[in-house]
Amino acid sequence: MHADPSLSFAAPQIEDASEADLPGILEIYNDAVHNTLAIWNETPVDLGNRRDWWQARQAQGYPVLVARDADGAVLGYASFGDWRPFEGFRHTVEHSVYIHPSARGRGVARALMTALILRARALDKHVMVAGVESGNAASLALHRKLGFVVTAEMPQVGCKFGRWLDLTFLQLTLDAREAPE
Repeated sequence: MHADPSLSFAAPQIEDASEADLPGILEIYNDAVHNTLAIWNETPVDLGNRRDWWQARQAQGYPVLVARDADGAVLGYASFGDWRPFEGFRHTVEHSVYIHPSARGRGVARALMTALILRARALDKHVMVAGVESGNAASLALHRKLGFVVTAEMPQVGCKFGRWLDLTFLQLTLDAREAPE
């Protein structure tokens, strides 16, 4: 298994995830399921689920990035996928970023997001969408610092831990195109 990321911290290395990173990704994902409002799922997943997800992203040509510490431990991961499954939305992606609990607040999410934005631009995407639980002040602040703007507030559209959850949508325009190609 991976070393405990809380033992040491330096600027993370951001790289494409490999199959060897999936146990670390699984640990972070399931922690978010059990302990946070970052994922609105209530059921933990297994390694096969994360492998299928990773392979699907690869098949679509979309990145799964990991942040690693100097010892190779997975500190966090990020990806994006189609925002909606219709042709008219082909220039828009929705991203997700999840950080190991011991690495939160150390700039890992910002490093992953910055790399993810560059990847979206390289794939000729026009808009990146974020769906954030409205009470997640840290995530909302990070997105704003990176240039995202709030475009919608949706009260009580989800639930977890026995309560209704509000969703804030933010978006970042990735290029200055006046019309799609």
